[in-house]
Amino acid sequence: MGLLFFMITIAMSTFHLSGAQYAAYDYVNPHNDARYNVNVTFLAWDEDLESYAQGYARALSPVDCDLIYDGGSYGVNLAKAYPDLDAAGAVKMWVDQKANYDYDSNTCVDGGEECRRYTQVVWGSSTRLGCARARCINGWRLIACLYYPAGNDQERPY
Repeated sequence: MGLLFFMITIAMSTFHLSGAQYAAYDYVNPHNDARYNVNVTFLAWDEDLESYAQGYARALSPVDCDLIYDGGSYGVNLAKAYPDLDAAGAVKMWVDQKANYDYDSNTCVDGGEECRRYTQVVWGSSTRLGCARARCINGWRLIACLYYPAGNDQERPY
């Protein structure tokens, strides 16, 4: 029994280390800093969304971190980097898209969608957040954040 317990413990800690998560505040704080700058209500951490985000990230990890946006009724932000990516780095990637957002026309200045990660971060009616990380089969790191309620409909984010 002792050897089996030891082997299971090693396997679980190896898995945990490979998919190590950050604390909720590591995700929430940079989100709320961006939200503070546009005067919208802060996000609260949601453990159910975190669990869903973990499943979402794990589902994408066997396919080389393809960024597939399909969160159903949740808003989704995805980021990937090699060899590693932390919570603050992922949120910074999304918030940096603010430069591509034109508030007056409520569009991305490049005509594409390279501001929609930013607008989801600051979406005023979103109140809850859950995020997770996964190591992809190709060695990249993926972070998935889910928001409820989802943003990025036809309205302005704030």
